[in-house]
Amino acid sequence: MKKTALLKQLLYSSEILVMPGAYDCLSAIMVQNAGFKAAQMSGYGFAACLLGQPDCGLLTFTEVLNHTRNIVRAVDIPIMADGDTGYGNAVNVIRTVQEFEEAGCAGINLEDQIWPKRCGHMSGKEVISAEEMCAKIRAAAWARKDKDFIINARTDARQKYGPQEVVRRARMYWKAGADLIFLEAPQSKDELKYYAAQLVPLGIKISANMLEGGRTPLATFKELEEMGYSRCSVPVMTTYAAAMGLKKALEKMMADGTNANLGDLIIPFSDFNKLIGLPQIRDLEEKFLTEDSIEHKYGSVEQLEKERDKGR
Repeated sequence: MKKTALLKQLLYSSEILVMPGAYDCLSAIMVQNAGFKAAQMSGYGFAACLLGQPDCGLLTFTEVLNHTRNIVRAVDIPIMADGDTGYGNAVNVIRTVQEFEEAGCAGINLEDQIWPKRCGHMSGKEVISAEEMCAKIRAAAWARKDKDFIINARTDARQKYGPQEVVRRARMYWKAGADLIFLEAPQSKDELKYYAAQLVPLGIKISANMLEGGRTPLATFKELEEMGYSRCSVPVMTTYAAAMGLKKALEKMMADGTNANLGDLIIPFSDFNKLIGLPQIRDLEEKFLTEDSIEHKYGSVEQLEKERDKGR
Protein backbone atom coordinates (compact mmCIF):
# COMPACT_ATOMS: atom_id res chain seq x y z
CA MET A 1 0.00 0.00 0.00
CA LYS A 2 1.20 3.52 -0.77
CA LYS A 3 2.31 5.46 2.29
CA THR A 4 -0.22 8.18 1.49
CA ALA A 5 -3.08 5.67 1.40
CA LEU A 6 -1.78 4.01 4.57
CA LEU A 7 -1.65 7.30 6.46
CA LYS A 8 -5.14 8.21 5.33
CA GLN A 9 -6.43 4.79 6.39
CA LEU A 10 -4.81 5.20 9.81
CA LEU A 11 -6.25 8.68 10.27
CA TYR A 12 -9.73 7.63 9.24
CA SER A 13 -9.91 4.53 11.43
CA SER A 14 -11.70 4.42 14.78
CA GLU A 15 -8.41 4.19 16.68
CA ILE A 16 -6.48 7.41 17.29
CA LEU A 17 -3.20 7.67 15.41
CA VAL A 18 -0.32 8.71 17.66
CA MET A 19 2.53 10.34 15.73
CA PRO A 20 5.70 11.08 17.71
CA GLY A 21 7.88 13.86 16.37
CA ALA A 22 11.11 13.08 14.54
CA TYR A 23 13.89 15.63 14.23
CA ASP A 24 16.43 13.55 12.29
CA CYS A 25 16.90 10.13 10.70
CA LEU A 26 17.92 8.41 13.92
CA SER A 27 14.90 9.65 15.87
CA ALA A 28 12.62 8.53 13.03
CA ILE A 29 14.18 5.06 13.09
CA MET A 30 13.65 4.91 16.85
CA VAL A 31 9.99 5.94 16.45
CA GLN A 32 9.49 3.20 13.86
CA ASN A 33 11.28 0.56 15.93
CA ALA A 34 9.18 1.42 18.99
CA GLY A 35 6.11 0.31 17.03
CA PHE A 36 4.51 3.62 16.09
CA LYS A 37 2.75 3.53 12.75
CA ALA A 38 3.68 7.01 11.52
CA ALA A 39 5.87 9.98 12.45
CA GLN A 40 5.43 13.73 12.42
CA MET A 41 8.31 15.92 11.38
CA SER A 42 9.11 18.45 14.09
CA GLY A 43 10.09 21.93 12.99
CA TYR A 44 10.87 22.63 16.64
CA GLY A 45 13.28 19.68 16.67
CA PHE A 46 14.71 20.67 13.29
CA ALA A 47 15.55 24.16 14.53
CA ALA A 48 17.26 22.73 17.60
CA CYS A 49 19.06 20.01 15.61
CA LEU A 50 20.17 22.02 12.58
CA LEU A 51 20.64 25.49 14.05
CA GLY A 52 20.77 25.08 17.81
CA GLN A 53 18.11 27.78 17.97
CA PRO A 54 14.39 28.04 18.89
CA ASP A 55 11.49 27.42 16.52
CA CYS A 56 10.92 31.04 15.50
CA GLY A 57 10.86 30.85 11.70
CA LEU A 58 14.63 30.79 11.26
CA LEU A 59 14.80 27.68 9.08
CA THR A 60 14.49 28.05 5.32
CA PHE A 61 12.24 26.00 3.06
CA THR A 62 15.16 24.18 1.44
CA GLU A 63 16.75 23.33 4.78
CA VAL A 64 13.53 21.75 6.01
CA LEU A 65 12.85 20.00 2.70
CA ASN A 66 16.31 18.45 2.39
CA HIS A 67 16.34 17.31 6.01
CA THR A 68 12.86 15.80 5.64
CA ARG A 69 13.82 13.99 2.42
CA ASN A 70 16.62 12.15 4.23
CA ILE A 71 14.29 11.17 7.06
CA VAL A 72 11.66 9.79 4.67
CA ARG A 73 14.32 7.58 3.07
CA ALA A 74 15.45 6.24 6.45
CA VAL A 75 12.15 4.61 7.47
CA ASP A 76 9.24 2.62 6.10
CA ILE A 77 6.42 4.30 8.04
CA PRO A 78 4.47 7.28 6.66
CA ILE A 79 5.94 10.69 7.39
CA MET A 80 3.97 13.92 7.72
CA ALA A 81 5.98 17.00 6.78
CA ASP A 82 6.04 20.21 8.77
CA GLY A 83 5.29 22.80 6.08
CA ASP A 84 5.01 25.71 8.52
CA THR A 85 3.03 28.47 6.79
CA GLY A 86 3.80 27.16 3.32
CA TYR A 87 6.62 29.72 3.06
CA GLY A 88 4.54 32.48 1.51
CA ASN A 89 1.14 32.96 -0.05
CA ALA A 90 -1.10 30.47 -1.84
CA VAL A 91 1.22 30.33 -4.85
CA ASN A 92 4.19 29.50 -2.62
CA VAL A 93 2.11 26.79 -0.96
CA ILE A 94 1.73 25.06 -4.32
CA ARG A 95 5.46 24.52 -4.64
CA THR A 96 5.78 23.61 -0.96
CA VAL A 97 3.21 20.83 -1.28
CA GLN A 98 4.63 19.55 -4.55
CA GLU A 99 8.18 19.38 -3.21
CA PHE A 100 7.26 17.58 0.00
CA GLU A 101 5.04 15.14 -1.87
CA GLU A 102 7.85 14.45 -4.34
CA ALA A 103 10.19 13.90 -1.38
CA GLY A 104 8.01 10.98 -0.33
CA CYS A 105 5.98 12.50 2.50
CA ALA A 106 2.47 11.17 3.06
CA GLY A 107 1.04 14.49 4.22
CA ILE A 108 1.87 18.01 5.35
CA ASN A 109 1.04 20.43 8.15
CA LEU A 110 0.16 23.94 7.00
CA GLU A 111 -0.60 26.60 9.59
CA ASP A 112 -2.33 29.97 9.60
CA GLN A 113 0.41 31.94 11.34
CA ILE A 114 2.04 35.05 9.94
CA TRP A 115 5.68 34.53 8.96
CA PRO A 116 8.03 34.41 10.78
CA LYS A 117 6.05 31.79 12.63
CA ARG A 118 6.96 30.24 15.96
CA CYS A 119 6.25 27.15 18.01
CA GLY A 120 2.52 26.91 18.63
CA HIS A 121 2.95 26.96 22.41
CA MET A 122 5.13 30.07 22.48
CA SER A 123 3.66 33.51 23.06
CA GLY A 124 3.66 36.28 20.45
CA LYS A 125 1.95 34.40 17.62
CA GLU A 126 0.00 36.21 14.91
CA VAL A 127 -2.36 34.69 12.36
CA ILE A 128 -3.49 35.55 8.86
CA SER A 129 -7.18 35.91 8.00
CA ALA A 130 -9.26 32.76 7.75
CA GLU A 131 -10.04 33.67 4.15
CA GLU A 132 -6.35 33.80 3.20
CA MET A 133 -5.73 30.46 4.89
CA CYS A 134 -8.64 28.94 2.98
CA ALA A 135 -6.99 30.08 -0.24
CA LYS A 136 -3.79 28.34 0.85
CA ILE A 137 -5.67 25.13 1.58
CA ARG A 138 -7.41 25.19 -1.78
CA ALA A 139 -4.03 25.73 -3.43
CA ALA A 140 -2.52 22.84 -1.47
CA ALA A 141 -5.34 20.48 -2.44
CA TRP A 142 -4.99 21.52 -6.07
CA ALA A 143 -1.20 21.08 -6.04
CA ARG A 144 -1.03 17.50 -4.76
CA LYS A 145 -0.81 14.76 -7.37
CA ASP A 146 -1.95 11.99 -5.05
CA LYS A 147 -5.40 12.66 -3.63
CA ASP A 148 -4.51 10.56 -0.58
CA PHE A 149 -1.75 13.03 0.35
CA ILE A 150 -3.01 14.52 3.62
CA ILE A 151 -3.50 18.27 3.98
CA ASN A 152 -3.41 18.92 7.72
CA ALA A 153 -4.61 22.48 8.31
CA ARG A 154 -3.45 23.93 11.60
CA THR A 155 -4.97 26.94 13.29
CA ASP A 156 -3.08 28.98 15.88
CA ALA A 157 -5.97 31.39 16.41
CA ARG A 158 -6.67 30.29 20.01
CA GLN A 159 -4.06 32.47 21.70
CA LYS A 160 -5.30 35.77 20.29
CA TYR A 161 -8.96 35.17 19.39
CA GLY A 162 -10.24 32.36 21.62
CA PRO A 163 -11.97 28.98 21.17
CA GLN A 164 -14.96 30.18 19.14
CA GLU A 165 -12.68 31.54 16.44
CA VAL A 166 -10.83 28.21 16.41
CA VAL A 167 -14.11 26.41 15.71
CA ARG A 168 -15.08 28.91 13.01
CA ARG A 169 -11.75 28.52 11.26
CA ALA A 170 -11.77 24.75 11.60
CA ARG A 171 -15.10 24.56 9.79
CA MET A 172 -13.89 26.91 7.06
CA TYR A 173 -10.61 25.03 6.57
CA TRP A 174 -12.42 21.70 6.30
CA LYS A 175 -14.81 23.13 3.74
CA ALA A 176 -11.83 24.54 1.79
CA GLY A 177 -10.44 21.02 1.34
CA ALA A 178 -8.35 20.07 4.36
CA ASP A 179 -8.31 16.37 5.29
CA LEU A 180 -7.50 16.99 8.95
CA ILE A 181 -7.77 19.99 11.27
CA PHE A 182 -4.94 20.59 13.72
CA LEU A 183 -6.22 22.55 16.75
CA GLU A 184 -3.11 24.07 18.30
CA ALA A 185 -2.66 24.92 21.98
CA PRO A 186 -6.05 24.41 23.70
CA GLN A 187 -5.70 25.54 27.29
CA SER A 188 -7.78 22.96 29.18
CA LYS A 189 -9.24 19.49 28.82
CA ASP A 190 -12.67 21.07 28.71
CA GLU A 191 -11.52 23.04 25.69
CA LEU A 192 -10.31 19.88 24.01
CA LYS A 193 -13.77 18.40 24.60
CA TYR A 194 -15.46 21.57 23.34
CA TYR A 195 -13.65 21.41 20.00
CA ALA A 196 -14.53 17.75 19.58
CA ALA A 197 -18.20 18.37 20.40
CA GLN A 198 -18.37 21.23 17.90
CA LEU A 199 -16.53 19.55 15.03
CA VAL A 200 -16.64 15.75 15.14
CA PRO A 201 -20.45 15.48 14.67
CA LEU A 202 -19.96 17.39 11.40
CA GLY A 203 -17.62 14.66 10.16
CA ILE A 204 -14.54 16.84 10.62
CA LYS A 205 -11.35 14.94 11.46
CA ILE A 206 -9.41 16.69 14.23
CA SER A 207 -5.91 16.48 15.63
CA ALA A 208 -4.49 17.32 19.05
CA ASN A 209 -0.92 18.19 19.99
CA MET A 210 0.53 16.98 23.29
CA LEU A 211 3.61 19.01 24.20
CA GLU A 212 5.33 18.47 27.53
CA GLY A 213 5.36 21.77 29.43
CA GLY A 214 3.17 23.45 26.80
CA ARG A 215 -0.13 25.29 27.11
CA THR A 216 -2.32 22.20 26.73
CA PRO A 217 -2.74 19.86 29.71
CA LEU A 218 -1.57 16.39 28.76
CA ALA A 219 -4.40 13.96 28.09
CA THR A 220 -3.90 10.26 27.52
CA PHE A 221 -4.24 9.02 23.97
CA LYS A 222 -7.27 6.98 25.04
CA GLU A 223 -8.93 10.09 26.47
CA LEU A 224 -8.41 11.93 23.20
CA GLU A 225 -9.74 8.98 21.23
CA GLU A 226 -12.86 8.89 23.38
CA MET A 227 -13.36 12.62 22.79
CA GLY A 228 -13.27 11.95 19.06
CA TYR A 229 -9.79 12.99 18.01
CA SER A 230 -8.39 11.14 15.00
CA ARG A 231 -4.74 11.98 15.56
CA CYS A 232 -2.37 13.07 18.29
CA SER A 233 1.11 14.38 17.59
CA VAL A 234 3.78 14.30 20.30
CA PRO A 235 6.23 16.59 18.52
CA VAL A 236 9.06 17.40 20.91
CA MET A 237 9.33 14.49 23.34
CA THR A 238 12.02 12.82 21.23
CA THR A 239 14.07 16.03 21.17
CA TYR A 240 13.79 16.47 24.92
CA ALA A 241 14.57 12.81 25.60
CA ALA A 242 17.68 12.91 23.42
CA ALA A 243 18.87 16.12 25.06
CA MET A 244 18.37 14.67 28.54
CA GLY A 245 20.14 11.45 27.61
CA LEU A 246 23.15 13.36 26.29
CA LYS A 247 23.17 15.62 29.33
CA LYS A 248 23.27 12.72 31.76
CA ALA A 249 25.94 10.77 29.86
CA LEU A 250 28.20 13.77 29.33
CA GLU A 251 27.92 14.88 32.95
CA LYS A 252 28.81 11.40 34.18
CA MET A 253 31.79 11.15 31.84
CA MET A 254 33.01 14.54 33.02
CA ALA A 255 32.60 13.59 36.67
CA ASP A 256 34.24 10.15 36.32
CA GLY A 257 37.08 11.18 34.01
CA THR A 258 36.32 8.19 31.77
CA ASN A 259 33.66 6.90 29.43
CA ALA A 260 33.98 3.39 30.91
CA ASN A 261 31.11 3.73 33.39
CA LEU A 262 28.22 4.85 31.20
CA GLY A 263 26.40 1.53 31.34
CA ASP A 264 22.77 1.82 30.27
CA LEU A 265 23.17 5.54 29.52
CA ILE A 266 24.39 4.51 26.06
CA ILE A 267 23.53 1.92 23.42
CA PRO A 268 26.37 -0.58 22.88
CA PHE A 269 28.43 -0.25 19.70
CA SER A 270 27.19 -3.46 18.08
CA ASP A 271 23.55 -2.80 18.96
CA PHE A 272 23.72 0.71 17.54
CA ASN A 273 25.30 -0.54 14.31
CA LYS A 274 22.44 -3.00 13.93
CA LEU A 275 19.94 -0.21 14.63
CA ILE A 276 21.24 1.90 11.77
CA GLY A 277 21.52 -0.97 9.30
CA LEU A 278 25.15 -2.09 9.21
CA PRO A 279 24.17 -5.78 8.75
CA GLN A 280 22.26 -4.79 5.61
CA ILE A 281 25.41 -3.13 4.24
CA ARG A 282 27.28 -6.39 4.87
CA ASP A 283 24.54 -8.27 2.97
CA LEU A 284 24.98 -5.93 0.01
CA GLU A 285 28.74 -6.37 0.10
CA GLU A 286 28.36 -10.15 0.07
CA LYS A 287 25.88 -9.90 -2.80
CA PHE A 288 27.71 -7.45 -5.07
CA LEU A 289 31.43 -7.26 -4.23
CA THR A 290 33.88 -9.60 -5.89
CA GLU A 291 35.46 -12.37 -3.84
CA ASP A 292 38.81 -10.59 -4.13
CA SER A 293 37.31 -7.40 -2.68
CA ILE A 294 35.73 -9.30 0.18
CA GLU A 295 39.00 -11.12 0.93
CA HIS A 296 40.88 -7.79 0.99
CA LYS A 297 38.30 -6.30 3.38
CA TYR A 298 37.55 -9.27 5.64
CA GLY A 299 39.84 -12.16 4.78
CA SER A 300 36.97 -14.37 3.62
CA VAL A 301 33.21 -14.48 3.03
CA GLU A 302 32.87 -16.46 6.25
CA GLN A 303 34.56 -13.68 8.22
CA LEU A 304 32.31 -11.09 6.62
CA GLU A 305 29.29 -13.08 7.81
CA LYS A 306 30.71 -13.28 11.33
CA GLU A 307 31.28 -9.52 11.43
CA ARG A 308 27.75 -8.92 10.14
CA ASP A 309 26.25 -11.08 12.89
CA LYS A 310 28.31 -9.29 15.53
CA GLY A 311 27.24 -5.89 14.25
CA ARG A 312 30.72 -4.50 13.83
